[in-house]
Amino acid sequence: MTIGYLKGKSATRIHRELLPTTGTLFGRSFWARGSCVSTVGLDEEQIRRYIREREKLQRDQDQGELNFD
Repeated sequence: MTIGYLKGKSATRIHRELLPTTGTLFGRSFWARGSCVSTVGLDEEQIRRYIREREKLQRDQDQGELNFD
């Protein structure tokens, strides 16, 4: 709940202060879905793997949304 709150509030503020002229993110979310909050005890490679997996998931989702066929 806390991470979701922070992501929501920060996205709103960033959009208001840095993206006021665009008006929209074209139906896309500012933050990717999910979070990795259990970084204590994780080594650098585990964190890098998590980030790569999240990026791949986001790319796959974006490709599905941008299907021009």
